[in-house]
Amino acid sequence: YHIGITLSETIAGFVLGTIIGTIAAILLWWNSTACDILQPYLVVLNSLPKTALAPIIIVWLGNNTKSIILIALLTSVIITIMSVLQGFIETDKDKIKLIRIFGGTKTEVLRRVVFPANIPVIFNALKINIGLSFVGVIVGEFLVGKAGLGYLIVYSSQIFKLDNVMLSVTVLAVLAALMYKVITKIENRYIKKI
Repeated sequence: YHIGITLSETIAGFVLGTIIGTIAAILLWWNSTACDILQPYLVVLNSLPKTALAPIIIVWLGNNTKSIILIALLTSVIITIMSVLQGFIETDKDKIKLIRIFGGTKTEVLRRVVFPANIPVIFNALKINIGLSFVGVIVGEFLVGKAGLGYLIVYSSQIFKLDNVMLSVTVLAVLAALMYKVITKIENRYIKKI
């Protein structure tokens, strides 16, 4: 039961963080002025400990699953934006010029050059987000969870059942490894199609 709760919250935060982060990176790549203005703020936001914001999020959203998922999302979204955006910016300029010479629009540049060239960067961001999403969920469950592995760790440590604590930590490591394996398999299958 606790594994299912933690896994569902982690997957929700992971998927939302990846989608929102990638869309934000596309929008920032699209508008270079906004990118230049917002990049320093992204660095500042990345340096903030997102787990320290957890109590504020809980006050805003309440003592529920939404808070936990938002904490997981916040821990992963900034890294996704920064890594995917950097990949977009560093895309081969000659390929972009070639599309432009043949009359390609910015949409075609994104669709035919920038996005396909950065699929490995996106998969790398996915791999990083696995661990970050678990951290966000566990912190959320520490604070407001009524179920889940984070709740189980806190409850077990309060009643000195350290075997449950160690088992929960081990299960978290196994879950993270399994999610990493799934992402790696999807990545390998995608690369084989190319």
